[in-house]
Amino acid sequence: MFSHVMVGTNDIERSRRFYDAVLGVLGAGDPFTSPNRTGQTRLFYRHDGGVFCVTEPINGEPASFGNGGTIGFRCASLEQVRQFHDTAVANGGTSIEEPPGPRELAMGTMDLAYVRDPDGNKLCAIHLHRPKQ
Repeated sequence: MFSHVMVGTNDIERSRRFYDAVLGVLGAGDPFTSPNRTGQTRLFYRHDGGVFCVTEPINGEPASFGNGGTIGFRCASLEQVRQFHDTAVANGGTSIEEPPGPRELAMGTMDLAYVRDPDGNKLCAIHLHRPKQ
C-alpha cells in the first residue's frame, strides 16, 4: 500500500545516528543520502521492500511531529521489540506508554514497544502473534 514513510528532523546528523542504530536492529543498512534541489539532506533507509525516510523540511520551517500519528516497525519476536526499544532509548529516544511486552487486543496478542525519536516522532515496534479468527 505504501511506497515510503517520511519524517522531518531538525538535526539530520542526530537523526542519522539514531536511525542507523534503531533500524540496524531490524536489519536495515546504511541509508542512501540525497540532498534535494534546494539543499536539504534526506536519508533513505531501505529494507524488506519498504523505505523509511528522514528529511530536513524543504519549506525551511522547523520539523514537527504529528500528534496522534505513529509509525510502526514490524519485528520478528518479542526480543527484537525489546532490542528496538532499548536501542532507541540508548541513542536519544524516549520510552513512552507501557514498558515493552505483550498486549492482549481484540485482534490478538501483540508484543509492543513505543518510543519517540529525538524529534518527537512516535515509533512503535510490533510483533504480531497469530491473530484471533
